[in-house]
Amino acid sequence: MSAGVQPGDPPHADLRWPRIVLKISGEAFAGPDGGIDPSTVRYLASEVGEARSLGAQVAVVVGGGNIIRGGMASAAGIERATADHMGMLATMINCLALQDALENMGFAVRTQSGLTMNAVAEPFIRRRAIRHLERGRIVVFGAGTGNPYFTTDTAAALRATEIRADALLKATNIDGIYDQDPKTHPDARRFTYLSHEQAFQARLKIMDMTAFSLAMENGLPIVVFDVHTPGNIRRVMLGESVGTVVGVGEERTVAGAPA
Repeated sequence: MSAGVQPGDPPHADLRWPRIVLKISGEAFAGPDGGIDPSTVRYLASEVGEARSLGAQVAVVVGGGNIIRGGMASAAGIERATADHMGMLATMINCLALQDALENMGFAVRTQSGLTMNAVAEPFIRRRAIRHLERGRIVVFGAGTGNPYFTTDTAAALRATEIRADALLKATNIDGIYDQDPKTHPDARRFTYLSHEQAFQARLKIMDMTAFSLAMENGLPIVVFDVHTPGNIRRVMLGESVGTVVGVGEERTVAGAPA
């Protein structure tokens, strides 16, 4: 039996988006020595579960950068398409870890893959994914788009568009989108709101341009926020001012530099 609310239960009264795609980078799964950190995976699962327990339909796109990045493998001399397929397989390792953690918490989960691997995951079938969501299951998407040369950010924007999600939530290691790298520029300013056009024209590196373009063409809101602050996914889902919102609002505002 699923934890939290059941499929027939009403959603939280303040729920901002009834159906979301949450993009979690591979780096979010890593411990101090890289790889997969079990306690971190359990934490991520609990955060994902919070969104589901609000009554939202939740899908997750998982990266694989904690294990291997296709671009880095390509730079090391591996043929690009092969390197990207290696990266897709890495995402599936993270998907299975997240699936297991969520199931141990009592949630019903289905993992779908952009690559055919029937022994561990369903193939991605849009209508089936939507049906899983309607039945209260969390759907985890792995292997990106199933094609080389496309990032998991693009996969997240594509899957969100395909399943008619209300928003794409990008969970990262920083608390939003800045006008410059806050790690090297103490005076960097964080945006609280950007239009799709502003984000695209500024060529901000928080997501690749293909993902931004796809979101812009389909009117898909994006929220970029720090996944390592407990409760942030819940706060975003309830419409609190967290991170940077792209594509929802009427004006562009900027927050001060981080403390």
